[in-house]
Amino acid sequence: MRMGMGPGSQAGRGPHWGADFTPGWGMMTAKERDEHRARMQSAKTYDECKAMQQQHHELMAARAKERGVTAPLPQPRRDACAGLKP
Repeated sequence: MRMGMGPGSQAGRGPHWGADFTPGWGMMTAKERDEHRARMQSAKTYDECKAMQQQHHELMAARAKERGVTAPLPQPRRDACAGLKP
């Protein structure tokens, strides 16, 4: 599992990526994970970040449905967008 920290983050703080943090992680290819990480890092505002999260969640829910997964997607352990709150 690969995790990354955004610019200016401190150890244990800042954005994290991985199965414990990103809903649908196991249904994504390595390329999709990298693209998702880059998109999330590019968010400039809290609202933009939350919109990206919502879009990702909808995509992963649709993918789960296509694969016959009936359990709801797990929610992230923390708000990855919290650092962008005004």
